[in-house]
Amino acid sequence: MLEQQLVNALSLGCVYALFALGFTLVFGILGVINLSHGAVFMVGAYAALAAVAKFNLPLWAALIAAVVISGFAGLLIDVLVLGPLRKRNAPHLIPMIATIGVAILINNGMQGYVGAENMRFPFGTVSSSLVTIAGVHMTSLELGIIFLSFALMAVLMTTIKKTQLGRALRAIAESPKAAYLLGINVEGLFLMTSFAAAALGGMAGVLIGLYSNAVFPLMGQPMLHKGIAVIILGGMGDIRGAMLGGLFLGFAEVLSVAYIGSNMRDAVAFGLLFLILLVRPQGLFGKVLERKA
Repeated sequence: MLEQQLVNALSLGCVYALFALGFTLVFGILGVINLSHGAVFMVGAYAALAAVAKFNLPLWAALIAAVVISGFAGLLIDVLVLGPLRKRNAPHLIPMIATIGVAILINNGMQGYVGAENMRFPFGTVSSSLVTIAGVHMTSLELGIIFLSFALMAVLMTTIKKTQLGRALRAIAESPKAAYLLGINVEGLFLMTSFAAAALGGMAGVLIGLYSNAVFPLMGQPMLHKGIAVIILGGMGDIRGAMLGGLFLGFAEVLSVAYIGSNMRDAVAFGLLFLILLVRPQGLFGKVLERKA
């Protein structure tokens, strides 16, 4: 049934978009491609799993715990790795290479601590009840993913475009030195951005762990690849582009599985992405990348 496949694609695309929102936020403000974002995504999933399985917390409390823990993980990465590199005016490739090392460290550390096997959230963590809308069945998890993703995108867009904080962040994105001369707390906003982006990644980790019913140490690697594809498609640094790019990838994957075959899922999705970028190399909203010297 096409309508059912579209609902599945929408929920999956929203998870991709949620992951990409954090990814693109770091690039847009800090100017860094943080390749440890997938590892933070995994940390969020394990934090929620531990909160539910070991401490018997309800899912909403586990989600808050995951957001806080992954946010502090992102903050720690900024303080220990990205911040010192900023102070030394390191070339753009250096932070990217450094975050690859951080990701390997986190992934291997988690694998050594919990093992490499798949883990699952306890049965009944999410209600299995179905909601039927116009003949289409949706689970409470799918509804929650869709609502949460669009709500967070709206909050981020409103914050960036309409608030004093957003104006300060846009000023930093244009020129950190000029923002500093204007009295903006540049380093503090860098830290806040790292926390918020990692929190979004951790939340996406929880949702994909629930959606796929699998949590494992290397779960962030394929998501990282898709996140990079999403922000390139949407236009690097653009929140709208991250959301639309995530939805595009989700729809391409689900519909290719339904009508072509699961073996061709990634080939079809990334093939379509490649064709779009041939037509529009800067991405859907690539104009936001234009910066004045």
